[in-house]
Formats: sequence, C-alpha cells, structure tokens
Amino acid sequence: MEEQQSGKIIVHVDNDLADLIPGYLFNRKKDIAAIHDALEKKDLETIRILGHSMKGSGGGYGFENITDIGMLIEKAAKEGRDEDILLQIKRLEDYLLQVEVLYD
Repeated sequence: MEEQQSGKIIVHVDNDLADLIPGYLFNRKKDIAAIHDALEKKDLETIRILGHSMKGSGGGYGFENITDIGMLIEKAAKEGRDEDILLQIKRLEDYLLQVEVLYD
C-alpha cells in the first residue's frame, strides 16, 4: 500500500521481503541508466522489455507506482514515443527519491 506523507511516498511492505527491497530499488535505478543508454541507441525493444519487467514486478513488492510507470514505458516503447519514455523515467527518478519503505 502506498500513501503520501509530508513529501514522502510511504510504501508498506511485508517484513518477509525486507532483504529483497533494497536490491529491488537499486535495480530500478540501474534500469533508468539502461533506458537512457537504450534511447541513445534507438533500442526501443530493450526499453519495452525493461518497462514490461517493471510492470510485472512492482505490484508484487508493493510498489504500484513502479507497475504503472513500467506499463507506460512499455507502451511508449511499442509506439516509438521517446518523449513519453523520458517523462516516465523522470517520474521514476522522482519516485525513487521520495519513496520510504515501512516493513509490516
């Protein structure tokens, strides 16, 4: 579950996932760099795959916004819309800066 609190996005995650979450969020930062690199190379298929992966994994860890961003990246890559990809990458960067995880 995600909620806003004083400039932070609070995400409640099951305590059983505590060991996995830091790596998961770090990998999303790596995805940002990979998507920028793929954009420079006009490699929309790699971007589509990365978006698809985010779409599939976000909700499972409690990060609904990552699922949404991944879905939009995947769609934009399929349609060749670089500007929309860049908008979603900025949204993901902002999200990662604001997210705070609480383990329940």
